[in-house]
Amino acid sequence: MRIIENFNANWRFRHGFDRAQAGALQEGETVRLPHSAVELPYNYFDETEYQKPFTYQKVLDWRPEFEGREVFLVFDATMADSVVYLNGTEIIAHKDGYTPFEARLTPHLTRGRNLVTVKIDGSENPEIPPFGGQIDYLCYAGLYRDVWLKVASPVSIANVKIETPDALKEAKTVTARVFLADPQDLAASGSLTGRISRKDGSEIAASSVAVSGRQATLTFTGLAGIELWDIDNPALYTLTLHLETAHGADVLTRRFGFRTALFTPDGFLLNGRPLKLRGLNRHQSWPHTGYAMGRRAQEKDADILKYDLACNIVRTSHYPQSKWFIERCDEIGLLVFEEIPGWQHIGGEAWQKESIENVRRMIERDWNHPSIIIWGVRINESQDNHDFYAETNRLARELDPTRQTGGVRFITNSELLEDVYTMNDFILGSEELPGNNRGRVVLRDRVETTGITRPIPYMITEYNGHMYPTKRFDQEQRQAEHVTRHLLILDAVAGDGDISGSTGWCMFDYNTHKDFGSGDRICYHGVLDMYRIPKFAAYAYASQGDPKDGVVLQPVTFWARGERNIGGVLPLIILTNCDYVEVKFGEWPAKRVHPDRETYPHLPHPPVVLDLRSVTPQEFGTWGRVWREGTFTGYVDGKAVKTLTLPADPVPATLEVCPDDTALRAGEKDAVRVVVRVLDQCGNLLPYFEEPVSLALSGPGRIIGPADHTLKGGATGFWIEAGEEQGQLELTVTSRRFAPRSVTFTVS
Repeated sequence: MRIIENFNANWRFRHGFDRAQAGALQEGETVRLPHSAVELPYNYFDETEYQKPFTYQKVLDWRPEFEGREVFLVFDATMADSVVYLNGTEIIAHKDGYTPFEARLTPHLTRGRNLVTVKIDGSENPEIPPFGGQIDYLCYAGLYRDVWLKVASPVSIANVKIETPDALKEAKTVTARVFLADPQDLAASGSLTGRISRKDGSEIAASSVAVSGRQATLTFTGLAGIELWDIDNPALYTLTLHLETAHGADVLTRRFGFRTALFTPDGFLLNGRPLKLRGLNRHQSWPHTGYAMGRRAQEKDADILKYDLACNIVRTSHYPQSKWFIERCDEIGLLVFEEIPGWQHIGGEAWQKESIENVRRMIERDWNHPSIIIWGVRINESQDNHDFYAETNRLARELDPTRQTGGVRFITNSELLEDVYTMNDFILGSEELPGNNRGRVVLRDRVETTGITRPIPYMITEYNGHMYPTKRFDQEQRQAEHVTRHLLILDAVAGDGDISGSTGWCMFDYNTHKDFGSGDRICYHGVLDMYRIPKFAAYAYASQGDPKDGVVLQPVTFWARGERNIGGVLPLIILTNCDYVEVKFGEWPAKRVHPDRETYPHLPHPPVVLDLRSVTPQEFGTWGRVWREGTFTGYVDGKAVKTLTLPADPVPATLEVCPDDTALRAGEKDAVRVVVRVLDQCGNLLPYFEEPVSLALSGPGRIIGPADHTLKGGATGFWIEAGEEQGQLELTVTSRRFAPRSVTFTVS
């Protein structure tokens, strides 16, 4: 049977590459994958440090189970221009930095010691997408995803495309197009059996077919009692394939779901039911490690989007992302808009050929994921190119006729070759640009934007972001405007039946090139910071979730009369999914204030806004020498569900150290986030506490990044990475203002 083993441990790493030395094990650092060739500082760095070649090497000893079988290394992704050698012989070159590839070792293996050498070149090669122009994000070099050792029969299962053509019928059908690998051209015949099972392992159906050639199709009909995959019930099923030929047996399993997804001129339909898409864009990057984070961190980002931010969709800007992230989206019911690599620039003939292959690799890797509802087959924000985009669309439809295509642009009157017109709309905020006299416009008219008068499927794929970059530690007035801009667009999209939905720019801040961002190599475009700590704008999304899944009550204020330009805290936005809020200021009686449906008539949960419509200056404190405590209580179905107190005299009271988890796995580079906050006497973040804290870790693991942090906006974050050995990690956080805080992690 097939063997799949993790091949991440004990790689030898060094800077530079010498082709003449590819067959000899060189000196270097021993590392475990995923690995970033250069770990950068948080900000103010030189990104050219990783834009050069690097060498990874590992010894593979001959094993008896290799005899008479095919041996591969499977690279989930490498960044970017990669060449794999075995015992000095070139095996394969791969230019795409975001999709998997296989290196077939079989013809060059020796019965003894074998040396695998991988050249990684982080240079921004203009012949490789997304390079050739300027890019507003970093493409960190390294073997940054997992590598696997695969041992299979000479004839094996290469891939399978699972389709559910009648998912909405009571009796359902599954077709499985199975593709075989036969690198020795044995032209073997045999039998193929498929079994469909539920999550608990119970079998639903089985089907068999004779195999002759490199493709076969299995059909399962009359399937009853099937649950649909949906955002609230992401029911997954497993197809297990068993191939028997004269050359041996092979087994492959894949998960899938029964669902339909359709963009229409009247909005998006999931399983025939209207669903307004509400989400954010995500880069796959972290401080210091860049792209090189493992399974837990990938899954955590999906969980944050779904559970913390109440999103139902994510766009993988601007490239295919980790399989662990996509699989987690399958598991939790988070929809995905996935697209090929690129940013504004279209290169020459070789570049375009590589980009078309990116379409193939993306779709063939991910076509069984029910979370993915649309393929992005256009270079983000690029100009029109008829022949190029006619081919990307043709190929996508040929490979996967079950999903629609989209192409993200920001130019108006763009040629529509895709099924869905997907548009980055940054009109909000453009009133501040020279020469714009239109005033504040939230979204552009669809017909004006597209130049197409007939009804078409339409989606907003980016907004805000660089139009109003906001730091988590910016002054309150800027953060309130940041919140307002997100609310205005969420409301406008919710109220327009022609718009399928929107994905805001973006989930979290990210490192970038010198030509972008705020001058420190960071784009502060997120609703979270790079540590995934929320800004106020994050609660604009979180508050749209159902209160049964978590009550949100977040005043957009630091509760200080002198913080704003004009003084006081009015108008005060309270982001909440409560039915109403009671507000008490000092000795004044509590005031009941309902959501502002006048300004935000279409939001599921409009914010409560305290202004002169809802309170008088006398009720909420006039300018004077005494500031008062504020109490906010949210009510759902007439019951108080959450109370928040903002003290008039906040003082540092607590050093809070919060890990996402305290159980880690040894030998996996398993990493868990830790957030440090300084809280006042009522448990609120102190937004201008910026003193340093020192981190110390004992045991089998490390702190990713520096051991000394200066808090920003009263908080900081970092990741703890488990080492090779089992045991306990002891983290101690010290500050001159507080007693030391310790957290114990178990590594098993």
